Amino acid sequence: MTVTVTTESAEGYRHRISVNETHSLFTDIPTALGGEGSAPEPHDLYDAALGACKALTVSLYARSHDIPLTGIGVEVTRDDSEERKGHYRLDVKLTLRGALTDEQRATLLRIADKCPVHKLMTQVETHIETRLAEGDFSQ
Repeated sequence: MTVTVTTESAEGYRHRISVNETHSLFTDIPTALGGEGSAPEPHDLYDAALGACKALTVSLYARSHDIPLTGIGVEVTRDDSEERKGHYRLDVKLTLRGALTDEQRATLLRIADKCPVHKLMTQVETHIETRLAEGDFSQ
């Protein structure tokens, strides 16, 4: 899997994000920081990954266990006020739709915290190596 991020224009901060050359989305920075605010900023995409993963994980689990979930809403709220101190807080609110028992609702809530992105954000040490590409470059 490859994610490629490329500049849309030399004047702005908007970038195209391509995932495996088959899906595209965009990122920008807020107008307060000099961007156009035309797309989510990277923190938004990080937070959205958690919400999307929880929605997909719960939906998949419900279908595979014949739980009558008819829809799900996931609201992720960020508190980054202490990010520079090493604390980044995400609060997640699930809205489960369908004729669910209390037991089914509790099970789906538990399953939401088992989504791969939740685990990645909370249980995995990530190592990142950044290097310059080699070869001819246009100026």
